[in-house]
Amino acid sequence: MPPLALKKGPGPFRKWLFVGLGVATFGLYGMAFVVDRFGQRERAVPSDVLVVLGARVLPGGHPSPALQARIEKAVELYHQGLAPRLLFSGGVGVNPPSEARVMRDLAVRLGVPSEACLLEERSHSTEQNARFSADVLRSLGARRVVVVSDPYHLLRARQYFRLEGFEVATSPALLSERHMRFIDRFYWTLREAAALLLHPRVLFARGPS
Repeated sequence: MPPLALKKGPGPFRKWLFVGLGVATFGLYGMAFVVDRFGQRERAVPSDVLVVLGARVLPGGHPSPALQARIEKAVELYHQGLAPRLLFSGGVGVNPPSEARVMRDLAVRLGVPSEACLLEERSHSTEQNARFSADVLRSLGARRVVVVSDPYHLLRARQYFRLEGFEVATSPALLSERHMRFIDRFYWTLREAAALLLHPRVLFARGPS
């Protein structure tokens, strides 16, 4: 009988593929840990403007739970005297009106004077939140802002506002359902980690010196 042939192991390409997948997976989960830890900490300091980032509007123009949590957090900071103005950033999604307008209306009902509220109604992404809000902020002469959003969202949001040249503090809406429910928190955190890893220019942005 001929000797049994030795079973061949995976070829070089497959070996490097497995190594690459392992590194990518480790990097993704490592970045997700950083995103999650960053979002837990309250970093709000006295600033020129509180910038509140939009989320989904429900049919009938009602705020989604995530949007309501962000507004309630921003209103709390406003009443603490952290900033004299609020800028609501978010355009029209599936359901009108704009996220910014829904946020403004709720904030006014919660006791914020309408003259303290500013709207940015063109954005449909975090990058656009920062870019279009920057136009309004510069017209006010603002230099430091507090960005309010869900915890998972804050690291990437801070980086985009840094790219626009602002000093940025962050404040998490910890009572958002996207944070309170484990499955939602896991999904949104991984999504943010992937977005940051795919855009290293954003990940490594530094604030003004």
